Amino acid sequence: MNIVFLGTSSGVPTKTRNVTGIAVREERGSGWYLIDCGEGTQHQILHTNLSINALRAIFITHIHGDHCYGLPGLLASAAMNGRKEPLQIMAPSGVKEWIDATQQHTQLYLPFDIEFISTDDLPSVEFRKVRVETAVLSHRVPSYAYCFTEKDINPRLDIDKLKRDNIPKGPLWGQLQKRENVELNGKQIQCEDYLLCDKNPQKIIIAGDNDQPERLSQLSHGASVLVHEATYTKDIVTKTGNSYGHSDAERVATFAEQAKIPNLVLTHFSPRYQANPNVSPSIADIYHEAKAHYSGNLFLANDLDEYQLNKSHELTKR
Repeated sequence: MNIVFLGTSSGVPTKTRNVTGIAVREERGSGWYLIDCGEGTQHQILHTNLSINALRAIFITHIHGDHCYGLPGLLASAAMNGRKEPLQIMAPSGVKEWIDATQQHTQLYLPFDIEFISTDDLPSVEFRKVRVETAVLSHRVPSYAYCFTEKDINPRLDIDKLKRDNIPKGPLWGQLQKRENVELNGKQIQCEDYLLCDKNPQKIIIAGDNDQPERLSQLSHGASVLVHEATYTKDIVTKTGNSYGHSDAERVATFAEQAKIPNLVLTHFSPRYQANPNVSPSIADIYHEAKAHYSGNLFLANDLDEYQLNKSHELTKR
């Protein structure tokens, strides 16, 4: 899977960074998923080879404007681009009502169906190539993380276990091989209990705004990549006495180190951090603070950066 950063600033855009938008691209083909849609996201997409018609689903982490104000415009553009395929939107409570009101009051016609799924119910969603799970974060409003786990990893049947549990050879084995749960003698048989994988699936966590990274502890088991906001450095939080529901670089890096996540990408930087390392505070301050507490592969995202996760779970910038 690939990760494309469409916006990496927090709160407001800057001359070099748009507000939040992240694309997760499937390993093969043109299919992709959008996490958050800050104002201007559709314009950022024009600078990539992502197609709105190939968009599988949209995931909104929370209702703050820098994460969702671009959604109506993106939907309108998809309509004008001729999209007909239904689109799933997983989002916190309130987003559906907002989009419904926008359609009503601006006469926005969408020639495709939208299926809204409330993140507040903590669902998991299955697509052909990935499974997406949710986790509750800590912010000033309900905020969530989305975990993308690949599915097409050619699992093998655990023949010894099937025989040991007296599951008869035949059609049931074929269904289990296809990742289908089956029923035997009134008992539900879970396919995952009888599948062996030649490799660990790729697993990418995209977190919304969050001042408690440890809330990702359970979800992070076996994760290949964590994408997390690092809005501030620790000294800024200490001086102001308020993180406003955001994490500092040290806090995120310490968690990623303890969770043994091999790749960490930081994003959602306060506009106060300048690109010039000779000006303080600078974006380099965030990197050095995180690097002091994290020994894995560390990246600070820039707009339109694309990262590729290979089969060895190594993340590289393309």
